[in-house]
Amino acid sequence: MNTASLPVIRLMPKVRPQTFLHGVPWIYDNEIVTDRRTKNIAPGSLAILEDAERRPIALVAVNPMSRLFARILDLDLTAEINQGWLEQKIKRALALRETMYDQPYYRLIHAEADGLPGVVIDRFGDIVVVQANAAWIENLLPELTAALGQISGIKTIYKNASGRARGLEGLDDVSAVLAGKMPDAPVPVPMNGATYMADLSGGQKTGLFFDQRPNHAFAARFAKDARVLDMFSHVGGFSLAALANGATSALAVDGSDPALALARDGAQAMGKADQFETRKGDAFDVLTKLAEEGETFDLVICDPPAFAPSKKAMEAGLRAYERIARLAAPLVAEGGYLGLCSCSHAADLSKFRASSSRGIGRAGRVGQLIHTGYAGPDHPQHLQLAESGYLKALFYRL
Repeated sequence: MNTASLPVIRLMPKVRPQTFLHGVPWIYDNEIVTDRRTKNIAPGSLAILEDAERRPIALVAVNPMSRLFARILDLDLTAEINQGWLEQKIKRALALRETMYDQPYYRLIHAEADGLPGVVIDRFGDIVVVQANAAWIENLLPELTAALGQISGIKTIYKNASGRARGLEGLDDVSAVLAGKMPDAPVPVPMNGATYMADLSGGQKTGLFFDQRPNHAFAARFAKDARVLDMFSHVGGFSLAALANGATSALAVDGSDPALALARDGAQAMGKADQFETRKGDAFDVLTKLAEEGETFDLVICDPPAFAPSKKAMEAGLRAYERIARLAAPLVAEGGYLGLCSCSHAADLSKFRASSSRGIGRAGRVGQLIHTGYAGPDHPQHLQLAESGYLKALFYRL
């Protein structure tokens, strides 16, 4: 690449360049010398990052509209950021997934951890759903589409433009089919012996949460002959895995009618509709109501949305996690199991564990913490980004 033609951004004197040479992939606006020239760089443009002594460090993608001013793409200043470069990243990521999974249902690209900052790609057989959450990759969508088209078995490429991240980058919310033809019905996805129905264009995020796969499997170990309660069930993540592994009944609770309809379709596809029940409602209200009804379950799982999506929301979020644990624990039969999950990157594992354990204690229950789970290996953690280790799952025996 002709680096002489690229704009230059420079680190403030106080910022150590070793930070980025050692793997930190993000440069914030308060770490950059800003002037009219840097502020006028077009969002998504490539640039050279220099240290305060004007020594080149890396190729970066710049967005002056975002507080996250630049993302490191390559420490090789001669790298060509083009279709071939994207193909290399995708093939490397694919090799890992094909080693781990015998069917093509997984997260193919997990953003920075797979070397493509702000890019999330989930695979559903011959369909991939792309979340282009950074301006640089939005500018390279034709190249990304062509690179994905080189992967054997991929026929349809869909850009899902929903989500808060695109707004922070100044991007639109217009989804589009980039290649192929989208199905006109939900797609069946096999995992852990269960069948999930994924709405790839109208569901949450990319249509299904692959990150919980190992935690679904762990919970299913306790499912044989069990009555199961799956709170914040979405399309039936824990409850359908439990039914596939011998549960006698499962109740899925969520606030979304479409999600519950997909869960019922999944149970039907598995031949488990007679053992599956859904209830729409606010989780806190439903937990309270079930206690009033005297219900108990052998396995209770609570997998809420991020109660602490930012540091500002952390204290309120931790109180919400404690409350969930306090309301759920009384519903667990003696000797039964309680699974509590958090996808809040702002609340680290120790804080989440303390809130959950405190809630169990305040419910008057005594428990053993038997397992701590994380996102599956198709959601690798970036070594320098704590945010990439967002998912935690705690399993207790009460």
